[in-house]
Amino acid sequence: MLEIGERPWGKYYVLADEPNFKLKRIEVLPGQRLSYQYHFKRQEAWTIVQGTAQITLDGVDKIYKYGETALIPLSAKHRIENVGEELLVFIEVQTGTYFGEDDIVRIEDDYQRS
Repeated sequence: MLEIGERPWGKYYVLADEPNFKLKRIEVLPGQRLSYQYHFKRQEAWTIVQGTAQITLDGVDKIYKYGETALIPLSAKHRIENVGEELLVFIEVQTGTYFGEDDIVRIEDDYQRS
C-alpha cells in the first residue's frame, strides 16, 4: 500500500502510482458520496467490485453494480454515491499527464471542501 487516505465519505488506498497511471481502491460508506467534480489532466475508469453506486456523469445519473465500469472522460463532470446498504468499493484507474489532488475542481461538495 503506497498511501491510505481518510475522507468524510470513506477511505481510499493508492495501490500503484506510476508516471502514466494511478490505481486506487476506494470505499464509500452507505449514504455518502464524493464531490461533483472534474479534472483537467486525467481521465478515470471506475469498476464496481462491491455494493451499488449511482454515478453522475455530466448531469446524467445511472446505477452501477458489481463488475460494471464507468468511463470518465477528461473534463467530464462526475460523482459517485453509495445508494446501497453495504460498503461501496470500486477500483479507480487514472490515466493522463498528472495525478495530484490539486487537479480536482469541485463544483458541489457535501463537506464544504474547496
